[in-house]
Amino acid sequence: MDIAALLPQFGSVIWTLLAFVIALSIIVAIHEYGHYIVGRWSGIDADVFSLGFGPVLYSRVDKRGTKWQFALLPLGGYVKFKGDGNASGGKDDAAMTGLSETERRRTMNGAPLWARAATVAAGPIFNFALSILIFTGVFMLRGEVTEPVQVGELRAVPAQNELQVGDQLVSIEGVDLPPFGESGAFQTFLEDLPEQEHLDYTVLRNGEERVVQGPYVYPPVATQIIPLSAADDAGFRAGDIIISVDGTMIYAFDQLRMAVEGSEGATLDLEVWRDGESRILELTPRRTDEPQPDGTFKAAYRIGIVGGMFFEPATAYTGPISAFVSGVEQTGSIIRGSLSGLWYMITGAISTCNLSGPIGIAETSGSMASQGTASFIWFIAVLSTAVGLLNLFPIPVLDGGHLVFHAYEAVTGRPPSDKALRVLMAIGLTMLLSLMLFALSNDLFCP
Repeated sequence: MDIAALLPQFGSVIWTLLAFVIALSIIVAIHEYGHYIVGRWSGIDADVFSLGFGPVLYSRVDKRGTKWQFALLPLGGYVKFKGDGNASGGKDDAAMTGLSETERRRTMNGAPLWARAATVAAGPIFNFALSILIFTGVFMLRGEVTEPVQVGELRAVPAQNELQVGDQLVSIEGVDLPPFGESGAFQTFLEDLPEQEHLDYTVLRNGEERVVQGPYVYPPVATQIIPLSAADDAGFRAGDIIISVDGTMIYAFDQLRMAVEGSEGATLDLEVWRDGESRILELTPRRTDEPQPDGTFKAAYRIGIVGGMFFEPATAYTGPISAFVSGVEQTGSIIRGSLSGLWYMITGAISTCNLSGPIGIAETSGSMASQGTASFIWFIAVLSTAVGLLNLFPIPVLDGGHLVFHAYEAVTGRPPSDKALRVLMAIGLTMLLSLMLFALSNDLFCP
């Protein structure tokens, strides 16, 4: 056995696991802290705040009597409130016996309904808040494209490029640029441009108009590689530019898209320009179910490459309010897409292979981390939204199940009986484990 040949694979596995643990730990810590802090504000004491399960590696007890600990298995966490039977809740009858009314009030089971419901709901809400906060920060850092469009940063391209940073774009091929903010008009403008190696750009430079040559506005450049995609598996990197497909030269990203869609899943040879050198990478497009504006899904062949312009437009400062609104909209979009995808999987409209398990999530974590800090932070925000949404599902043992119990108590005036709770919790745990096993089988057997 060639041990040296295994070292890169071993390093990749370690990197993937490390990225997964970091992402999951951040999300779990925020989720559980939501439960803890709202519980504390509501007058409920916590005995244990744990990141991880199993043997305790480190712990300390604060002045409120809460034990904060790190455990060996970093696959989740929990808050055990006073009076809870275990980490997932339930009543500890022995601990509740003999407590005064004041002491019972400081337990989860003895607190008023509003306090218990707020404490349970806080976990998913804090996950959504984390996502919104991250998205807001990203949108503020990215800024808004200035009008009229200016060249902010140029990408390295193999084609002739006479544009310079600071150039203000006036027209392309003699046609005036529409406002960048009018996405529909700008898209139509791009579609009407000839897909050729060079275009004539009229720019305003140092107060003077001049005509210079540059590549097609949207060349076949990979600005981002989708994790676990065909391109990711084939070794593509952000910044790669595809020169040809099966020997046919291409100059526009749309030409690459058409070639992939027309392949019907057949293997393609892509000539790639990277760091001044060309190489051939072979990949096979994969059939993908893509969400449509009307909420339906459409099957298409994709390779997992996100395109972009050959330059980064100059940007201006984005205010916190505008960025916050965009952050909320982005979080809402993820929630709607997740629910829509789940519904179409249940109804059989799309493949259940779209559901990833722990292995798939770990691989995605590693892939996003390898693409840079910004991509990894964005992934954490997306995953935080998914975790918050999952916990709101009305399944016993999840936060959503507990909220259903609280809703039942609000309507009937009494909580479900202890026997009913035990049965429902057992059913919920079975459902959750079944879902996890199903998702894990997807990771192992889906193409």
